[in-house]
Amino acid sequence: MKKMLCVSLAAAAVGLSGAALADSHGADDHAHDADKALVILTSDSLQTQGMAMILSNAMQQQGTELQILLCDAAGDLAVEGYSSEGINTPPGHPMEQVTPEGIMQMLMGEGASVDVCAIYLPNSDHGEDDLREGVGVAAPGPMAEMMRDPKIPVYSF
Repeated sequence: MKKMLCVSLAAAAVGLSGAALADSHGADDHAHDADKALVILTSDSLQTQGMAMILSNAMQQQGTELQILLCDAAGDLAVEGYSSEGINTPPGHPMEQVTPEGIMQMLMGEGASVDVCAIYLPNSDHGEDDLREGVGVAAPGPMAEMMRDPKIPVYSF
């Protein structure tokens, strides 16, 4: 009886894993149609800003359409002429140092959308004319729609 129960459970597990594999395979097909991500960056930490951009770059290289929202101190990355310190890269990287705003501009060149939070400019010494070319000002409504969409993951740094 015990042996029969184990065989039945094993057969059920194999059957269910096959069904799950089939379901996930189908889901992957649809996910590639609109693979999007929202990255919200607020940190003033140079390493956190850099890692957010490095991970965003990896997602973009894997086919993800990126929307980046810069708020609070991270909004400075969007200001024309802003220059942060370089971040040392791991051994073997083609560049010794990178900057978060440099990676951000590269991401934009590859199609990423970058906006500052709607309250960034009114609470800084900058105006819309001070933003780097291609950077916009986010409207709360569309941002909230993206955040609520279960198909769009939100990453916050």
